[in-house]
Amino acid sequence: MSDPLAATSHRQPPIRGACGVLFHPTSLPGAPACGTLGEQARTWIDLLAQAGVGVWQVLPLAPTDGLGSPYSSPSGSALNPWLLDGADLVTEGALRSSDLEAIPGGSTERLVPEEAAARAQALAQALGRRWSEQPAEQQQAFRLWRRRQRFWLDDHCLFMALRRQHGLRPWWEWSPGLARRSRRALRAVARQQRQALLEEALLQWHLQRQWERLQAQAHRLGVTLFGDVPFYVAHDSADAWSRRGLFSLDRQGRLLEQSGVPPDYFSATGQLWGTPVYRWWLHRLTGFRWWMHRLERQLELYDLLRLDHFRALEAYWSVDGQATTAEDGRWCPSPGATLLSELRKRCERSGRLRPDGRLPLIAEDLGVITPEVEQLRDAFALPGMKILQFAFDGAATNPYLPANYQGSHWVVYTGTHDNATTLGWWRCLDESVRGQVASVVGGEVHAPGWQLLEVALQSPAELVVVPLQDLLELGDEARFNTPGTTDGNWIWRLNRSVEDLRGPLQGFADMARRYQRG
Repeated sequence: MSDPLAATSHRQPPIRGACGVLFHPTSLPGAPACGTLGEQARTWIDLLAQAGVGVWQVLPLAPTDGLGSPYSSPSGSALNPWLLDGADLVTEGALRSSDLEAIPGGSTERLVPEEAAARAQALAQALGRRWSEQPAEQQQAFRLWRRRQRFWLDDHCLFMALRRQHGLRPWWEWSPGLARRSRRALRAVARQQRQALLEEALLQWHLQRQWERLQAQAHRLGVTLFGDVPFYVAHDSADAWSRRGLFSLDRQGRLLEQSGVPPDYFSATGQLWGTPVYRWWLHRLTGFRWWMHRLERQLELYDLLRLDHFRALEAYWSVDGQATTAEDGRWCPSPGATLLSELRKRCERSGRLRPDGRLPLIAEDLGVITPEVEQLRDAFALPGMKILQFAFDGAATNPYLPANYQGSHWVVYTGTHDNATTLGWWRCLDESVRGQVASVVGGEVHAPGWQLLEVALQSPAELVVVPLQDLLELGDEARFNTPGTTDGNWIWRLNRSVEDLRGPLQGFADMARRYQRG
């Protein structure tokens, strides 16, 4: 931990019979341009604890790509600078009030990426100007933290500084010396960009301190922090730039093979993601060192972690790097069992296993899943995911119907960040599907989000999570993301005070207790 005052001992709370809310911090109200890790986040945790809702699920806290997605980040280990709370920086003495007043504001109604990025950069520059005024013990704590984060921090800071210097062009379009990480070129950048590197590191340090304070509060109040990590890293990322050999890239940094999923019911040409696939033979050779550092970093931030696209740990769809669709790919084996075994050993040594001895992971196993993927998931007793919006295709054997859940190792949702809100979904259903929903909820549907939530709470799943939008009975004006589209995603923010959520949270908790959940 970077700050003894903010440090919190690691714990692994049980989640069996628990309930939680999915609500990303960027959607918190109050702050200009983007929600932050400040006062509104602290109030949110207080309200969860007071109601008896034990789990807060977030999306990746990483910096976003150019479209605002945290699933295609320029860094697999950094935190999103948009989340830094300026008022808290003033309170702790890192900035003065006049510094904050001089920084541009932004909308409080929606997340505006351009405003959020400009504000974060202005905060970084102000932190750099005030750094020499900070007490010696603060400066020493920062230097110590910086040394402890060398696995990712130095490369991240260099990457972000160079990215700005090159007008946000991807790293393989930089000068050859920088793209190939010539030592001479990197030393020159370190000298020329010294202040920018300091500012970037200070951003990350203060973000870490603010998140750690939320961790300490959550653990003190019995709230579990449930995070999310993408399976792949972005092509244009500090990870791919600094460790090119671990990814399927050529000498110029171009994609040799890329990730995606094959054609299916939803897409005749499949999905092409444009992220490099892993050179698994080299990961094996290094004892999965990069993977272990990456996952351990995430498990420092969260109590529980969802591994997105879990099926790629068993086998992944690989497509030629120059392909324009995912049709002509091939399935290739992954060493998932070996990787998870190594992670289990490390978690056992560090005390990060759950109380029942399981890894603190949730497998995102949605879509077409093979028996081999299920065997890998079950071999490590990892909970899978169930989405109730997927349960109504008319088949009595639909695996998303609670009556068909095998055992309790599941996390069940009404919907996720990639789905319509349940009210928006309901409004688009035809009468036959509406009849199926009515049959499952046991009567007339008048509040689809809450009624599906009650179905989830009655299921055997060990954890039930509901998006905040469903608790508030919001329509698709509040939808967070529509996969396959580029406009209007990731920008939704709560348009009321967090304090106003007390009633819906208490209603959720009261309903959960009726089914012996808390």
